[in-house]
Amino acid sequence: MQLFLAPLSFPDRVPRACAWRGWDTPACATRSACSAARRARRPRKGISSTSMWTGRRAGRCRCRPRCAPRSSRLSPTSPPDCPVMNDRHPSPDEVERVDRAVTSRRSIRAFLPRPVARADIEAILDVARRAPSGSNTQPWRVYVLTGESKARLSEAIGEAYDQPDAGTLHREEYPYYPRTWVDPYQSRRRKVGWDLYGLLGIGRAEKARMRAQHARNFRFFDAPVGLIFAIDRVMEQGSWLDYGMFLEAVMVAARARGIDTCPQAAFTQFHRIIAGQLSMPPEEMVVCGMSMGYADPDAIENTLVTERAPVAEFTRFLE
Repeated sequence: MQLFLAPLSFPDRVPRACAWRGWDTPACATRSACSAARRARRPRKGISSTSMWTGRRAGRCRCRPRCAPRSSRLSPTSPPDCPVMNDRHPSPDEVERVDRAVTSRRSIRAFLPRPVARADIEAILDVARRAPSGSNTQPWRVYVLTGESKARLSEAIGEAYDQPDAGTLHREEYPYYPRTWVDPYQSRRRKVGWDLYGLLGIGRAEKARMRAQHARNFRFFDAPVGLIFAIDRVMEQGSWLDYGMFLEAVMVAARARGIDTCPQAAFTQFHRIIAGQLSMPPEEMVVCGMSMGYADPDAIENTLVTERAPVAEFTRFLE
């Protein structure tokens, strides 16, 4: 199954000049459009003001939050998929739930066979599609794999990975890591690698076991759901920033539902196999993969908690 996230469709009663911004309070695209919308709603001879598109009080501009009554922000004309944030300050419990969903997210590398309901997957993507993107371009394309489709892809990549010349025949389309490593990035990368191998009892000289562990990426770490993310080749670096926000939204929305994930750049090496297996159009490029499911609580590798630099190390406050 493949899911393509389409742009929002607006109710016919909402003027095309209007857009939804921020937390989806109505706002006109331009001042002239707002003026035109107000003029269109003024009572005219022989026309009842209540017959206008708003169906509300005449003379009210619902294109600007400051002009609209507070109750109208949840009007029937609002797109049903746009939650509206009220002016109430969030409670400590609400803040804690959001913080916990973000901070408890980890890359899980062993999953239970318990299936993830399709309704949950769709709900996660429905939340994530609200991620910001430049000019609302929404550059993401998502392929959701379960069952036989996931097994076929894993088998095809596994066979290619086992070939002696896999590193020559299959290369990434874009460089994920720098060509030359410098600190602190190199030391951080090494530490997380050795910490993982240490938990698994893999020594530094055991190259075959390291390779076998890496191969588990292509089985989605036995997760019941695998996702492949793609982007149109015409999109530039800014859209890749947007994509990162979307991926984070997917993972946090999953975590809020007790579902775990692992984002995986390893799939990009085998983009040609993926494109063939999923019948991807030639204009799409593989961004990454992701495992999704319920973490195996007994798997030693899932006890890995990576370190993070303190705020003071990467932040400057300027006044």
